[in-house]
Amino acid sequence: MAETTKLGSWIRRFLLEHLVTERNLAHNTQRSYRDTMALLIPFIAGKVHKQIDKLDIDHVSAENVQQFLQHLELERGCMLTTCNQRLAVIHALARFIGQHCPEYIEWSGGIRAIPFKRTFKTSITYLEKSEIDALLAAPDLNTAQGRRDYVLLLFLYNTGARADEAAQLSIDDLKLAHAPNRDHSYVKIHGKGNKQRLCPLWPHTASKLTASIGERAPTEHVFLNRCGQPITRFGIHTLVERYVKRVSEKMPGLAAKQVSPHSIRHTTATHLLRAGVDINTIRAWLGHVSIDTTNVYAETDLEMKAKALACCEVKETKRTKRWREDTGLMSFLQSL
Repeated sequence: MAETTKLGSWIRRFLLEHLVTERNLAHNTQRSYRDTMALLIPFIAGKVHKQIDKLDIDHVSAENVQQFLQHLELERGCMLTTCNQRLAVIHALARFIGQHCPEYIEWSGGIRAIPFKRTFKTSITYLEKSEIDALLAAPDLNTAQGRRDYVLLLFLYNTGARADEAAQLSIDDLKLAHAPNRDHSYVKIHGKGNKQRLCPLWPHTASKLTASIGERAPTEHVFLNRCGQPITRFGIHTLVERYVKRVSEKMPGLAAKQVSPHSIRHTTATHLLRAGVDINTIRAWLGHVSIDTTNVYAETDLEMKAKALACCEVKETKRTKRWREDTGLMSFLQSL
């Protein structure tokens, strides 16, 4: 019985057995769960004055978890969405322990009863067509690095890919048409939860990608950094921020926006919607599980709202002249 009370053994089973073997979650999700545990365990150990390897399940009380969430929000400066994400991981751990150890069902229920804090949806950031055009024009195409940066920015805008998806892309995932006028080029993107989706490529994007990858092996990554190593998602973030800063000097409106690779993803979705692409196609394009996630673009785009409003606008009606006030008509009648 003593062994089943040890928190460490349960966390090990949760991270290795449940997340990997049973649920097969994506690596980024696994890291997020691991990071939550890495924050929670030292905090609990400090609260109960125990060494980490001496912690029991009961030490993770509802009161201590609530204090942990306050610590994240007030001392670490985490946003409410981050705190709720950490709480969701703790809920999942409590559910796992409760399902496998009936003695802790009541404890599990107490932890899972800790409510999420209400958050307010923030409007998404996307670029207008002139802004994304300026961003694509920013790299210096006379240099190797500038050409690489241009292809990466163009790929993000074409596909709406996440930064991690672009970073993990291999040359073998590209299906580039040999006859662009006849065949379509596309890319196989590996998304969240190991889900795959196919996304069409513009002929211009396919042409630039063909020149970029050259004769490299199919197993190599498509996008490399300045050292010739696979670029990371953090490297893509830095690249986008660098060019946004450069473009903002000429476009002050862009400086007011917090632009990231995900903003380019939002831009792709918004521009597809404006072009008349149906919402379900955009959902598949971006790899959303639920169409509710995609609907946020329809709710956010002010230009489309203005067009919809114009269709049902009530316009001022002009008063028509009475026939006695119509001088032209009266002159005609008098001439008869």
